[in-house]
Amino acid sequence: MKALLDLYLRFSGWILKLQSPFLLAVRLYWGWQFAQSGWGKLHHLDKVTDFFTSLNLPAPGLTAHFVSGLEFVGGILLILGLGSRLIGLVLTVNMLVAYWTADKEALLSVFSDPGKFYVADPYTFLFASAMVLVFGAGIFSLDALLAKRWNVGTAK
Repeated sequence: MKALLDLYLRFSGWILKLQSPFLLAVRLYWGWQFAQSGWGKLHHLDKVTDFFTSLNLPAPGLTAHFVSGLEFVGGILLILGLGSRLIGLVLTVNMLVAYWTADKEALLSVFSDPGKFYVADPYTFLFASAMVLVFGAGIFSLDALLAKRWNVGTAK
């Protein structure tokens, strides 16, 4: 039994080494997706404003500018791994608001009909944002580089 436990612990240690490369892949892919989404919205603010108006959001024009800029700049920050947990938090909240305003039925069916929840547009963006929020950027990031330079804790 001890040999099995020892083997498991060595395996876990090896898998742990994949955490930062995995987080890098998540940040690069979903950062790019966020940046593209924000860029597209920035170039069609009239359509975004009309959509936000149809959702009865307050100050739809201002909200369109904010969300578009957030997704564009937030995506770039995710790619760089800079301020990752903070931008992960803001993007997670943004995606929860997207669910609440544009796909409330899917959000409310998270337990009763999970399929409806995870096929909704915000799901993967929400999942990626929450992953970076919880786990950080990993060692392949500006966060880790700055933490090392300033000799501050560890940035995961």
